[in-house]
Amino acid sequence: MTRTATVIDVGGTHVRWAKWSPAGGVYDRRSSPAPNFRRHPELSGLQLQERLINSICELAPDQPNSVVAISFGAALNQLNGTVYASAPLWGDYDAPLHLSAALSDRRPDVQWHVVNDVTAALLHVASLPLCRQDRKVMLATISTGIAARTIDRSTMRIPLDANGLQGEIGHLPASANLFAQPFVLNCDCGKQGHLAAYSSGPGIERVANILREQYPQDWDRSLLALHIQDGASWEHAFKASVIAGDSLATNLLAVVTAPVADVLRTALCLDPDLDRIVLTGGVAVALGDHYRNAILQHLSNQGLYLTSKYNPNWVADRIVVWDADCLFGAGIAAQMAGAQ
Repeated sequence: MTRTATVIDVGGTHVRWAKWSPAGGVYDRRSSPAPNFRRHPELSGLQLQERLINSICELAPDQPNSVVAISFGAALNQLNGTVYASAPLWGDYDAPLHLSAALSDRRPDVQWHVVNDVTAALLHVASLPLCRQDRKVMLATISTGIAARTIDRSTMRIPLDANGLQGEIGHLPASANLFAQPFVLNCDCGKQGHLAAYSSGPGIERVANILREQYPQDWDRSLLALHIQDGASWEHAFKASVIAGDSLATNLLAVVTAPVADVLRTALCLDPDLDRIVLTGGVAVALGDHYRNAILQHLSNQGLYLTSKYNPNWVADRIVVWDADCLFGAGIAAQMAGAQ
């Protein structure tokens, strides 16, 4: 496929769309709020799914045989385009959405291509000079949700299990401690103690609320509290406070990156073939080097057995923060599908 495609990225917070071509890349970018359960608490999960399908179909061009490539932020069966669940979009509603089939039924005139958003992000970074010397690359997105993917660049193969899944790390069991005291939080999916419950965007805000409740004096003295009192959004207040070196915000960052570091440590231990780990998503990209340094501090304090002792830079040399473009990756996915 060499012609222009409409590319859509469905996230937990926003739906973004644009045009893409192999020669011109991504252009004419636009966005709108995603129809999620936080924005529309009056709607059922089924109604939210129906609204999303309508929104996607409205973005597809009217021309026959138009190509539309979708990057979808959810646990998705890459073998058949079924969305199993999306905690950021639908909360604990977990009735599968047969997205590819629903879109084809609604708009049979369109060539639909649906991939997971982490797959799309990984395809983008795997095409960049950043990874030119790397064979095996892992990408982890830290945003409204958390997930990861690995790819072998020599074959461009992304391994999948029998259910078309890989790397749903956001719903792995995790533990967190606040000033040496363990605590447990609920994930948006309804289960307790998942990685996303602590380390996703909404999870970080939940941990901050515990800080405010249990340590009110420290909270009141913090720059983070001051920014919020001045009307700043949570995301802006946290970012500005971390960059300014606010002790409470820095401690909060350490708390919420520890579970992520635990997963990355295990990944590197089990698969030393990983040449590159790319951290992306709204949280990681907004905080940039501050986020990477917090991760590396955990991996320095508790590193890989013997490897960290004899080659202390081995882990740090592999981990980067990068603003991966799911829209660009969706275009690549459509191009790859068209070439098969």
